[in-house]
Amino acid sequence: MEHYLSKNPASGPNSKTRTEPLVKVITAIATLGGLLFGYDTGVISGALLFMGPELQLTPFTTGLVTSSLLVGAATGALVSGSLADRLGRRKIILILAIIFAVGALGTALAPNLEVMLISRVILGLAVGGAGTTVPVYLAEIAPANRRGQLVSISELMIVTGQMLAYMSNFAFNEIWGGEHTWRWMLGIATLPAVLLWFGMLYMPDTPRWYALKGRFAEARDVLNRTRAKEDVDWEMMEIEETMTAQAQEKGSLRDLRVPWMRKVFLIGVGFAFFHAATAVNSIMYYAPVILQNTGMSTNAALFATIANGVVSVIMVMIGILLLGYIGRRKMAALGQIGCTCCLFLLAAISAFMPEHIGSEVNLLRSYLILGSMLLFLCFMQGAYAPVIWLMLSEMFPAKIRGICMGGAVFALWCSNVIIAMSFPVLLASFGLASTFAIYGAVGIVGIIFVLKYIPETRNRSLEQIEHYLREKYDEERVMKAQKRQKTARQAG
Repeated sequence: MEHYLSKNPASGPNSKTRTEPLVKVITAIATLGGLLFGYDTGVISGALLFMGPELQLTPFTTGLVTSSLLVGAATGALVSGSLADRLGRRKIILILAIIFAVGALGTALAPNLEVMLISRVILGLAVGGAGTTVPVYLAEIAPANRRGQLVSISELMIVTGQMLAYMSNFAFNEIWGGEHTWRWMLGIATLPAVLLWFGMLYMPDTPRWYALKGRFAEARDVLNRTRAKEDVDWEMMEIEETMTAQAQEKGSLRDLRVPWMRKVFLIGVGFAFFHAATAVNSIMYYAPVILQNTGMSTNAALFATIANGVVSVIMVMIGILLLGYIGRRKMAALGQIGCTCCLFLLAAISAFMPEHIGSEVNLLRSYLILGSMLLFLCFMQGAYAPVIWLMLSEMFPAKIRGICMGGAVFALWCSNVIIAMSFPVLLASFGLASTFAIYGAVGIVGIIFVLKYIPETRNRSLEQIEHYLREKYDEERVMKAQKRQKTARQAG
């Protein structure tokens, strides 16, 4: 392993070359998928306040409207991963842009609950597909020394989309108000979907996908356009060494019979599940509902929710900078521990501070809950969120990267479905304090998982990560087998 890592000590993660202009253009266009991801998941927080009477929503159907997108997202993640391996990352993003536009128009024009649910599922297919495909596309096309920052821009665009959703929710309510405001909130997402489609028409696919299909000349051509001249040969050599054998047969779920591949996949699935189980989306989707529950007016709750978006954007920017100095594993642990502590803080404030002082609403309690939500987002967006999409896009073997990414993101969205469906019901049944305490208890399990299983992938090319994890887990398997044999001999 050391020999492999030292072949090109001045290349890869250690290269000092600047990012080529085409890579920046590709990142700007592809991450419109992240912007749509963020807007379409964030806009529902404000729209729910207005669509209730027209669609006759109950606490259960409110959860259904919110989680229907997540059900679609789980399906989209699972399907798009394997399709991206088969058809290419670029083609899938083009298809997703069309689905984004159709879903946005469907939700905006929905005449009843049934059409709204169908449209939200369609929109979810695009959201899940974007969460799976865009990070992989960026990870495979980015130079190794800039991969962390460029892939994390997708997360920046997600939270920017959520911030724009909160701002548009407030603006539409201020300018037009009325019961049909929610339709404009949902429909405006059609515009970036059209931009994404037109932009991706002119973008290349990734060199690693071309190589996986045995199209090495096209892979080199993309490298020539996206790398400094001195980095092309060594990266092409690494890709060829890793991909030549894999290009002979199509990757499939059968590859998960290989012990080290199966372990990496399961770690990715667990990582994605516990990230979503922090209940971040209960805060992002239901922030106005939570603040209304504490006594804030509708307008004040919508305005205060903008702070969630602003803090998220600022903290993701800080997180992207930290990726250049702190290991992925440390950032994940910091995010998981910090988010879990904030959930218990929210539970404590909700439980021990009175809702009313005399006949007046205790606004101090409302603002402390808002402050705790913002602190939660500092840990989530500044440490955890930049790492999750990055690590999932880089830790899986090239042969089944799309399949594994799809499975992991499927687990993430399944966790989100549970959170989105359970939150309104738990809130109505047990109140804020018990709801956040339950999520905090799940967070403790997540802390144990992250500390025990998450590997470090910083300062390695994608090919080096694959070699490192294969050798690491193969060695662990051998050591466990030897330990069992020694125990058996001692017992005999």
